Amino acid sequence: MEGKVTEDNKGGVVVNIKGIRVFVPASQTGLPRDAAMSELVGQTVRLKITEVNRGRKRVVGSIRAVASRERRERAEKIWNEIEIGKHYEGVVKSMTSYGAFVDIGGIDGMVHVSEISWNRINKPADVLNVGDKIDVYVIGFDKENRKISLGHRDPEKNPWKIFTNTYSVGDIAKVKIVKLMPFGAFAEVLPGTDGLIHISQIANRRIGQPSEVLTVGDIVDAKITNIDNEKQKISLSIRALSEPAPAPRREEAEAPAEPEEPEEDALVYEVSSDGVATGEVPEEPAEE
Repeated sequence: MEGKVTEDNKGGVVVNIKGIRVFVPASQTGLPRDAAMSELVGQTVRLKITEVNRGRKRVVGSIRAVASRERRERAEKIWNEIEIGKHYEGVVKSMTSYGAFVDIGGIDGMVHVSEISWNRINKPADVLNVGDKIDVYVIGFDKENRKISLGHRDPEKNPWKIFTNTYSVGDIAKVKIVKLMPFGAFAEVLPGTDGLIHISQIANRRIGQPSEVLTVGDIVDAKITNIDNEKQKISLSIRALSEPAPAPRREEAEAPAEPEEPEEDALVYEVSSDGVATGEVPEEPAEE
């Protein structure tokens, strides 16, 4: 039946159904053990009548019984219709260091911390709160073990997609140094997209470590020297911007000049097989 919660007390809440007071014990409200009963006052709820004592004019009901049954029905509907890529509006129920559990209407799915935001975050609580309503989509599911993996990041805001639509190999980008390592420096090209400047590509001289030249937070120009779409890796070079243009290739430098037409009256030489050059003076035109 359906009624409105009119009051709360130490033992539970009272629901008014067509003028009849129905008592719902705290354990049957469906609220967490440490929640205040007053949260339900004023709400319209569905409950199941579990006891009627006509002599004492006492009626007892359970909100939890109805909620549990409806949740099971919704869960079965989801499992029957679930598919990869399907979107749901979910509610964040709890969080751990590695992800957030989201109720998508009868079933809790897990959004791993790496699937919460395109930006770097340390833990889910950096961007989410319990109770938040968020849009999620199915990444994977296991019907046998009743597990669902969810994603929250908007595919259209994929930094790699934005990067590849913006830059190509050979382009020069203004990048921000975000991390120094013994072998080089990581630089942010666009929010959520980093590239590596190998230590050999930081300066046009030999250096022992990146910190000799760079500091975290520096903004520098760098040339994009390689893009690995499969591994989503970017190679950058500062050194390439200070090096002179490459010399012409040897084949080009040694290429023979275009033969010129001999001038009139020029000697035309022939070289025999033994290397001896012979010449012949052209005949003068006959007089008329």
